[in-house]
Parts: sequence; structure tokens; C-alpha cells
Amino acid sequence: MLLKACINGARRPSEHPALPISAEHVAADALAVSSAGADGVHLHVKDDDGVDTLAAPPLTMVLEAVRAKVPFLPVGVTTGAWALPDPAARIAAIRSWDMLPDFASVNWHEDGADEVARVLLDQGIEVEAGLWHEAAVDRWARSPVRDECVRVLLELPDGPDPSAVAVTARRLLAQVRHVTGDDIPVLLHGEGSSCWPALREAARLGLATRIGLEDTLVLPDGSSAPDNAALVRAARQVIVAERA
Repeated sequence: MLLKACINGARRPSEHPALPISAEHVAADALAVSSAGADGVHLHVKDDDGVDTLAAPPLTMVLEAVRAKVPFLPVGVTTGAWALPDPAARIAAIRSWDMLPDFASVNWHEDGADEVARVLLDQGIEVEAGLWHEAAVDRWARSPVRDECVRVLLELPDGPDPSAVAVTARRLLAQVRHVTGDDIPVLLHGEGSSCWPALREAARLGLATRIGLEDTLVLPDGSSAPDNAALVRAARQVIVAERA
């Protein structure tokens, strides 16, 4: 099953000593997670202060560095509205990209999701539909680009206990399947306390999943994760155990 590494997210450098920020560190981490068993990498490009950016020059630096280290590894980026709240500004930034990622995530609860997805698709970038709750699934179900998305990301929030994570995951999955049947791949993952329960549920359901310092700073036993590669290795072990 597909396991993606989400190596930094919107976190700031102070949140973990191994959080990759610079292009060189991101590239080294991409190589490490690939060697540990990740099938692709999702990353957030950062400015000099460690804040998410959609600007073209730092994106180009990151992609060049990653592809020099691991040319075979699919690379995806975020288009989160926190980086550029105005949809028109987000679209302009994406249109300015002169080096393109393989895929990008679009959060369907954010304003301008259809338009952001359309400009990505027009540039040949695969779109992952980020669906955080039932309302986002409903909005995506009515989207004119729904059937052009490469996969759905069911993203569960921090907070619920493990049993609630499984119930929420199955409810959202049923909602997606009602719209598309089995025609679109689904990646299930959680954040914070829901991260490892969601990964286990993904393994039980045979869905793609992801792991990395974006989603959690701890290993399955609750101890601090030293880096992204350790999280990927632990995730592979959990997947094997759940599918045994």
C-alpha cells in the first residue's frame, strides 16, 4: 500500500530539531524517507524564516535539490490558504512556477479550491483533494474538477480517541464512495492524537496513508520521534502488523 512521507508541514523550525526547512535539508530528508520505505514525499516549501510560501524561486530550489538526490521519488507540495489567503494570489503564484511538482494538495474547505485545482491541472500537476470533514466532501462532490483528481486525502483532526477515529474515517470513506464508487484512490491519515490510529485504520481498510513530522512528533509508543525516517520505518512495521 502507498505510504507517503509528509516531512515538515506548516510547522516552524522551533517545533522539532530534525524538521527540514532548507532545500538541502529537505532533499536529504527525502532521500532518508525513501530509503526507509516511503513511496513519495509531501513537503511545504519555506521562506528564510521557516514560514510556508508558494513563491516560485524557493520552490525551484527545493525541487532541484530533491530531484538531484532522489530523481525517482514523486514529490508533492501544499497549496494551503494559510500561505496565501487570497485565492487570486494563490493562483497567480502557482502560474508563476517554472519548475513543477508531480502533485499538489488542494483543501476543498478553502475558498477558491476549484480554481486552484484547475490551474494546477492545466499545468500538468496532479491534484490531491484534501477533505477534512463532511462539508468538504459535499463541496468536492459538486466540483467540476472532481473526476480529474488523482486521489482523495481524508484528513482526520487532532483530538478524537482511537475508536472515534475509526468511526469518522469509515463515515467519510462511505461518503466519498457514495459519490465515486471505487474509481478514485483514497489516502487516509490523521494529525496529532489521531495520526497512528488513522494509519492503523488505513492499513486495515487497504487504503494509502502517510506519516511524518507534519502529522506527528511521536512514535507509536508515545516516545519522541528522532526524525522522519524513523517515523516511516515505524509506519511500515505498523502496516505489516495490521495486515498480517
